[in-house]
Amino acid sequence: MKSALIIIFSCLLAALSLAHDVKPPATVTPAKEFFPKSEPPTTGKATTTAAGKATTPQPTTPAANGTSGPVPTTSRATTQPAPPTNTTAVPPTATPPKPTPHADLSAGDYRLMKGKSVCLMARVALQIRLVTPKASGTFIVQPNKTKAVGECRENTANLTLVFQEGFITFMFNKSTAENIAYVDTLLFSLVYPLSNGSGHYAAANKSLRAFPAKISHSYSCRSESVYMGNGLYLDVKDDRMQAFNLTKSAEFGVTDHCAADQPDYSVAIGVGVTLLVLILVVVVVYLLGRKRRTDGYQSL
Repeated sequence: MKSALIIIFSCLLAALSLAHDVKPPATVTPAKEFFPKSEPPTTGKATTTAAGKATTPQPTTPAANGTSGPVPTTSRATTQPAPPTNTTAVPPTATPPKPTPHADLSAGDYRLMKGKSVCLMARVALQIRLVTPKASGTFIVQPNKTKAVGECRENTANLTLVFQEGFITFMFNKSTAENIAYVDTLLFSLVYPLSNGSGHYAAANKSLRAFPAKISHSYSCRSESVYMGNGLYLDVKDDRMQAFNLTKSAEFGVTDHCAADQPDYSVAIGVGVTLLVLILVVVVVYLLGRKRRTDGYQSL
């Protein structure tokens, strides 16, 4: 009995010593405490306690699944597509040139300068004409809307008449051996509705010997036409031009007329011959009649 009490007393002492030395057991936190309520974010500044020790701020963003670290959030911008439209882009259409009002064919005065001297002069009325079985039309060059450009050299010169619808170029050549000056090339470009076609015409004739005149003379013609091909003609009216050796007073030299303007004496010669024959016939008839009358008298 005594030994049993000693054993019980020893056990109580051991239990008391264990209760004094052992820490209280850990308690298990309920699952909901691992997900604290979200609070406004705080700045990451360290706070100082009353004891003067700095404490590191704890992250305020809760873990989604109980793990440490903030959960990144992504915001998706929703863009709604614009409703489709059925409009179709229409390509711009080129506006065809409109015919200019009808103008009378009139001559314009054009000059080129070489230094302070006039090196080329032309007084001419021009029109471009289209004649084909399917189409025809005429464009008249208006002098008040035309500008002369070009240059003069020793044996060649070019005169280009520029207007809103295009240009016409005359290229002159001087042959000292033949003592003659002439146009060897004509070309033009025109954007104008001569017919119901495209309205763009271009032509060149480089094998000419047109508008010939002696050197220091001027060429003159009332009317002539140059065929440019493809039914196109360049009509030249009331023309007078000179490309080389103009007078010091910038005047035309002696005029050399075109063949069409040369005086025609054939009719006058024919009329004169006819009159002469008639006169001879009359004289012969008169003499024969007089002879017959004298033969009817007898001498006494």
